[in-house]
Amino acid sequence: MSDHIDYETVDYFTDESLVPDPYPYFDHLRAKCPVSQATPFGVLAVTGYDEALSVYKNPAFSSCVSVAGPFSGMPFGPGDSDDVTELIERHRAAVPMAEHITSQDPPVHTRTRGLLSRLITPKRLKENEDFMWRLADRQLDTFLARGEAEFLADYAKPFSLLVIADLLGVPLEDHEEFKAAFALETVGELGKEAPTTHNPLEWLNDKFHSYIEDRRREPREDVLTELALAKHEDGSTPDIEDVMNLSTFLFAAGTETTTKLVSSAVRFIGDNPGFEAMLRADRSKIPAFLEETLRLESPVKSHFRMARTSTRIGDVAVPAGTTVMVLPGACNRDARKFDAPDEFRPDRPNVREQIAFIRGIHSCPGAPLARAEGRISLERILDRMRDITISEEHHGPAGNRRYAYEPTFIMRGLSELHITFEPVG
Repeated sequence: MSDHIDYETVDYFTDESLVPDPYPYFDHLRAKCPVSQATPFGVLAVTGYDEALSVYKNPAFSSCVSVAGPFSGMPFGPGDSDDVTELIERHRAAVPMAEHITSQDPPVHTRTRGLLSRLITPKRLKENEDFMWRLADRQLDTFLARGEAEFLADYAKPFSLLVIADLLGVPLEDHEEFKAAFALETVGELGKEAPTTHNPLEWLNDKFHSYIEDRRREPREDVLTELALAKHEDGSTPDIEDVMNLSTFLFAAGTETTTKLVSSAVRFIGDNPGFEAMLRADRSKIPAFLEETLRLESPVKSHFRMARTSTRIGDVAVPAGTTVMVLPGACNRDARKFDAPDEFRPDRPNVREQIAFIRGIHSCPGAPLARAEGRISLERILDRMRDITISEEHHGPAGNRRYAYEPTFIMRGLSELHITFEPVG
């Protein structure tokens, strides 16, 4: 398909022909320059590894447009001034997703991140990991006897959703309600009763607002109470909206990225029987296998920054007001950093240097969680399934597979994955 695309004029944001395999387009951009103008919107696309690191570490770049990119609605652009900091602050609140941690800059971001570290403590992560082992088995029990599954709906989505629900202390009796809400939303069979018909984040906002209000009024011995009573580092109490936004964002971001990581890993196993044998023989290779999965199929496909002052990325001048698009999936396939970058190499020596989880102050706070979810999922899948293969009926024969990916420029992930296997035990 990619043979017929004119990469010079293609609109990365709307052209669905780039969805199945965006990597040749990323290679095209990198071959011109690891920092180059792209798409009709004139964003500056970063496809080089070192160049991405320099963006992450440079405080001249604001995260105000992190999700919105060129669709931020900011009424100014490159060339208007050598310093647009004041303009960013004046218009920031109107940018989509402005209220979430991903779009914040210091000092607000520092405060929110500090609050997050009070919510996700090592003790809480350990308890959550214990829950993951039980949940993995419970989820596998729902389909194991069939010997086949649509892996996203049967395992990856409900698993990642309920892991975050447990982490944030959603009461067990509400787990089914969360599952129902998101199952309806994700399989696209929305009825008028669906709580997420309009916006799943709104439904989550309402849920967490009422949880936090309730626990502040009547504290209990539970995690939601810890969430509700958490203080900023200076001892002040956050607004309910701030805690609600943080909870909602963790839910949305955590569910999406982990679903994509675990399903990609299972696809690589199903497409390469040797990988299953290798991991079965030595479980200590699972973490590196997941890192290589993250490198080759980075769940975040693109995110954005805006230059608040005129600056540089490497040798390239970047005027203030420029929207910069960082492409982790491209940077993780930069041959200057990773040998044979398009090959899956589970023993790649520098694989932990992949940047799927971003770097700098916005590095993914849920990265340890995602890694634990991936590791525990693969452990239990290997314990309870063998001869994991991709369904030829749904995806075609080996060597000529057909996979559908979510048609979005923000995330990279399968929209479904049909597998067959032999149940164990």
